[in-house]
Amino acid sequence: MCELFLGTWKLISSENFDSYMKELGVGFTTRKLGSLAKSSVIISINGDIITIKTESTFKNTEISFKLGEEFEETTADDRKTMSTVTLDNGSLTQVQKWDGKQTTIKRALVDGKMVVECKKYNVGKFHLK
Repeated sequence: MCELFLGTWKLISSENFDSYMKELGVGFTTRKLGSLAKSSVIISINGDIITIKTESTFKNTEISFKLGEEFEETTADDRKTMSTVTLDNGSLTQVQKWDGKQTTIKRALVDGKMVVECKKYNVGKFHLK
């Protein structure tokens, strides 16, 4: 099922990303730079290890993981989280936990696009193709 997510996805639109970053406590300057960045997401698999690279003019990140296994992650805004990615109902669902807080990043395929929903107080949505 993960094979459907493999490839390069380019950001074509985003909704409420600034609000999502603000809820995370991201500073004004970083939020503005993040909102302007046109990112690409590259998803690959090698055996049972999935890698998600996010590349933009602002910052590049990369995570590698096994489904269902917790791993350490440093986010683009430099949060240190413990993250777990699962495959739920056809979506890659990533839960990040840090300092007693939690956010969920859900990647789903809709009409040939990858839709990424970031939830902390139910804000933030992206469309990539």
